Amino acid sequence: MEWETVIGLEVHVQLATRSKIFSGASTAFGAEPNSQACAVDLGLPGVLPVLNESAVAMAVKFGLGINAEIPEVSIFDRKNYFYPDLPKGYQTSQMHHPIVGPGEVEITLEDGSTKRIRIHHAHLEEDAGKSLHEDFQGMTGIDLNRAGTPLLEIVSEPDMRSAKEAVAYLKAIHAIVTYLGISDGNMAEGSMRCDANVSVRPKGQEEFGTRAEIKNVNSFRFVERAIAFEAERQIELIEDGGKVVQETRLFDPDRDETRSMRTKEHANDYRYFPCPDLLPVVLDQAYVDHLRSSLPELPAEKRARFQDELGLSAYDAGVLSSSRAMAEYFEAVKEVCGDAKQAANWVQGELSGALNRENLGIDQSPVTATQLGELVARVMDDTVSGKAAKQVFAALWNGEGDSADAIIDARGLKQVTDSGAIEAMIDQVIADSPVQVAQYRDADPEKRGKMIGYFVGQVMKASRGTANPQQVNALLKDKLDNL
Repeated sequence: MEWETVIGLEVHVQLATRSKIFSGASTAFGAEPNSQACAVDLGLPGVLPVLNESAVAMAVKFGLGINAEIPEVSIFDRKNYFYPDLPKGYQTSQMHHPIVGPGEVEITLEDGSTKRIRIHHAHLEEDAGKSLHEDFQGMTGIDLNRAGTPLLEIVSEPDMRSAKEAVAYLKAIHAIVTYLGISDGNMAEGSMRCDANVSVRPKGQEEFGTRAEIKNVNSFRFVERAIAFEAERQIELIEDGGKVVQETRLFDPDRDETRSMRTKEHANDYRYFPCPDLLPVVLDQAYVDHLRSSLPELPAEKRARFQDELGLSAYDAGVLSSSRAMAEYFEAVKEVCGDAKQAANWVQGELSGALNRENLGIDQSPVTATQLGELVARVMDDTVSGKAAKQVFAALWNGEGDSADAIIDARGLKQVTDSGAIEAMIDQVIADSPVQVAQYRDADPEKRGKMIGYFVGQVMKASRGTANPQQVNALLKDKLDNL
């Protein structure tokens, strides 16, 4: 039997406010445990929450960024459940009237095609604390610094059909929230994490299968691995005569498997009711229009502009617009060198290769966009050869010079374009290579193209990589063919 996987994601985005959603306590990451939890976050008697306006604005910006409906009224509810790191015994969330209504996100698949993923809604809520299981001699510690941190939970429709589609969707959400500046998207620090709802059904069946929810997955790679494992687990279970039960599961990256955490509660088990301490949030059209006018160019728009105005391929435009930092770096390089394609080649090639080797983000690059742009310009105006430019890049990366020009001058890497000087080197190489010259002369004309590479290499070696390769090729061919 052929099976189909059905996936929906609930993505939790920590909003980049300086204070919590209902209190003035700091949201800074990395503080000493329990040093940033105030009376409001703990729900102590007599305290009242005050809604953070910045969190509201950020949620609305996200809704506008995905072309979603923005309801005029949204309402906060209390979601009641017991958990050790939930000090109030309830979580303030939005169940029936969320701040963002239906929208959609376009994803790009591996074959270059696109697909639209519907978003059911996005709602504001407060985060819980964090349970710490290490270094407590078999006990559990509770850090409540995170309690009350503003979250935007983005709930998709079950529109994804593979683990790779789910990752593409998650990356698209990450790009949107970071472009908007409403979250740093740092998954390692918990700024963005997701729950994956996974089920399987026979190909062609309309009815959904029973789903399992994989909780709190915090990297693109883990999301793909967790979904792939869970889909295979469910298929094997059904084919062996078993039944999938609705439950919450955790992904163990060390064992590369999901395991049962608890049977899944139904929504009514939480006993939602409107929060009596918070008034409904009412957004007038002028406020929404003001936020709309402040939106930056978003990934899809930037990708289209890179193709339409700069002439980049769909692939290049997709890579370079994948993050705001990458797009800004590329455009800064382009502004300096004046050529979009050359800038794209160097950013995606030499720069990205070096960043990957060192496991650095583009915002951590030792080579600034201005430095790289100046280097690309020196390649374009034939000041240096492509080979010598790589030496200059390495020197810039290692901090051995402030600019491409300074390194080129200090190391004598300026390209030799004087025909007389190049001819002198060619004559010397020909004189030193009688065997290779004879082989070239006796070879069939169609085979000489590959043989000339030896002579080019020798001339480039003699010039320490500074001779213009195009001139070397042309002058060598002319001399060898006329011997």
